[in-house]
Amino acid sequence: MQQEANRISLVTAATSLGFAVVQLDGSILNVALPHIGAALGASVDGLQWTVDAYLLVFAALLLSAGALGDRIGAKRAFIGGFAIFAAASCACGMANTPAALIAFRAMQGIGGALLVPCSLALINHACGDDTGSRARAIGIWTAAGGAALAAGPVVSGVLLNYWGWRSIFLANLPIAALGILLTARFATETDRSPTKRGIDPAGQVLAIPLLLGLVWAFIEAGSFGWMAPRVVLGLGVALTAGFGLVLVERRVKDPAIPLAFFEDMTFTVATIAGCIVSLGMYGLVFALSLYFQKVLHYTAAETGWAFLPFAIGIVVSNLAGGWLSAKVGARLPMVGGLLLGAAGFALLVPIGVETSYIAMLPAQILVRFGAGLAVPPMTAALLATVPRSRSGSASGLLNAIRQAGAAVGVALFGSLIRGDLVQGLRVAVMISAGLFALAAIAVAFGVRSGDARRAVGNVEVRRPA
Repeated sequence: MQQEANRISLVTAATSLGFAVVQLDGSILNVALPHIGAALGASVDGLQWTVDAYLLVFAALLLSAGALGDRIGAKRAFIGGFAIFAAASCACGMANTPAALIAFRAMQGIGGALLVPCSLALINHACGDDTGSRARAIGIWTAAGGAALAAGPVVSGVLLNYWGWRSIFLANLPIAALGILLTARFATETDRSPTKRGIDPAGQVLAIPLLLGLVWAFIEAGSFGWMAPRVVLGLGVALTAGFGLVLVERRVKDPAIPLAFFEDMTFTVATIAGCIVSLGMYGLVFALSLYFQKVLHYTAAETGWAFLPFAIGIVVSNLAGGWLSAKVGARLPMVGGLLLGAAGFALLVPIGVETSYIAMLPAQILVRFGAGLAVPPMTAALLATVPRSRSGSASGLLNAIRQAGAAVGVALFGSLIRGDLVQGLRVAVMISAGLFALAAIAVAFGVRSGDARRAVGNVEVRRPA
């Protein structure tokens, strides 16, 4: 029994390293952009693509990566993802032109897309029917990713100060090496799906304009208004792609988005709640980084350190969420966490140019603690609704939708604060408070209380006729 518990702990450590390195590279680059621009002669557009190339490829390939893990085995795909990520990180650290750096950042996105859904599939497989262990392991996995995301600016500042901008990429190599070693030694290969599933290129292709059109519309609305032709065009592209995606996924044999998953109310509500949490959290981090520097006049390094208490809050709440969901099920910690997040956003509504960091700290901690409390049981409840042979596809879908929510959140907050930063931030946090409250209501009525502890069967989810 103890030997099995130790093995689960080591598998959790390996998968948490995978999630942490993906999250870290989503936030570590921002502080380094001026240094990279000066070193490589990159324009503002080039620096923007250095960030976006990673995020867009990562989001776009999550659906197919989950299905690939189900088909060839999550262990094999996870190790392959780590290898790709490490090779791309090494290439980024040696890049001598903006174009080369952008290309290698996109390659990092390919590796990251394999790491995230396959890491959850490996946790799901390692824990078997021990739903308590699964909930705790997912809490640790989520805490590692949340801490890495929040600590990215701090880590970037330290590495830049001592070793230069290339070190932020080369630092990934020992993490990848340890992750591969632990996975190869202690993880067992996941159950293969009884049927050979394809990658669904039509669904994958349609998912890209859906996401890009939506994000484009939100970004452009901040400058040109919601009725501007380019905004209407972006929304039209997203709507058309979304409609086409539903039609394709209902008919294709091996869908990138298995619509049958959404027949389970818990799966649907957990996915929507995850999207809302990412929207609020990523949007707030983006807006506050500008608020700290432009309103409170913090330096880039001081801004990084300002996020450190939030990283600690996320780690603690993620661990608490995993523990609670193992004890009482998913619904209670999800509802409680979302309501805490809503309260935190509401407390930020009066923010102004005179609001100090200390004054906003309690509200910020409430937001981070609430979101961190809700995510582990949300993930565990969702995985409990699908057979283990489909956990890669399910986790890929969840993370793709959460990533889409994050992209929309940054676009929404960015469009609102483009004119008057403070007034726009007030509107943004007000919207977020309402969305978190609505998500809490949906969870209260849509998630079965014992879903995070419910044993997962091995019956395949049927596709709709």
